[in-house]
Amino acid sequence: MRAVLQKSFGGVEQLFIGEAPKPVLKAGEILMAVKATAVNRADTLQRQGRYPVPKGESEILGLEAAGVVVDKADDVTTFNVNDRVMALLQGGGYAEFAAVPHTTVMPIPNGWDYVKAACVPEVWLTAFQHLHVIANLGEGDSVLVHAGASGVGTAAIQLARLGGASSVIATVSKEEKLDLCKRMGATGLINYKACEGRFSDQVMQMTDNRGCDIILDCIGASYFDENAKACARDARWVLYGLMGGPKVPEANLATLLAKRVQLTATTLRSRDLAYRSRLVARFRNEILPHLSSEALQVVHDSTLPLEHVQEAHMRMESNLNAGKIVLTL
Repeated sequence: MRAVLQKSFGGVEQLFIGEAPKPVLKAGEILMAVKATAVNRADTLQRQGRYPVPKGESEILGLEAAGVVVDKADDVTTFNVNDRVMALLQGGGYAEFAAVPHTTVMPIPNGWDYVKAACVPEVWLTAFQHLHVIANLGEGDSVLVHAGASGVGTAAIQLARLGGASSVIATVSKEEKLDLCKRMGATGLINYKACEGRFSDQVMQMTDNRGCDIILDCIGASYFDENAKACARDARWVLYGLMGGPKVPEANLATLLAKRVQLTATTLRSRDLAYRSRLVARFRNEILPHLSSEALQVVHDSTLPLEHVQEAHMRMESNLNAGKIVLTL
């Protein structure tokens, strides 16, 4: 089958279109013909050799895809051949075919095309996990979402408002991304470059000096001190990325201790199948109906053919995208 392969770890020039073995079905799996897949930050890190593939999973990039069921294991009764589906993957999305456990597959809502469907699984499930499984979002919570115009960011803003957050503050890197976050429901907007990364003062002003109850942090080290200052008492700080580096020199933990901050680090890809299956089932029940009805908006940045994968990765790594970058097959 046709797939994106790489010569070695490194820059986008390592990626090329080649031939890979077609996946062999295991018990409990469906085989989907991939029509569209989406680019995630984890893909760029894996390409660089900074995000190891879980043992036994596909080395091919791609954590989400949309397509058509072309085969299924004998024990699968939830989906049939020719069903249109979108799936959370452990890898393998940048290819013509992907074998997926049926419990991490969802039906594509009526009226959606494959491009729109490919924008959903990884980022929406990630945002849902952060807010509802880890941070236990409650009515009246204030939420700080970093990288608010990203795929996870735009999903998190909307999910926070749907879940009853009293305020949702989004940080972005460019002025033109502020309007998108506002349209998604953000009540507070911060261009972190304009304030040279010192966003905590603005957060405190926007929350009447309380700080935020929940912080969704994909930045890491470079935001550590400012995040600590922006936390409310008993805040839940969810760390899920290290775009600003992994090491905090001379970190002062006193603020976290004084505020009783719960700092939880998490990745979705490293979770076992049972966890991912429960998450998908809950998401299908609680959130997918709101997406189907358009009460929640899928934010799509751009679409490129699979052959332009290098361009897609460059766009993401340059932080040019607002929403999801999709590759079509």
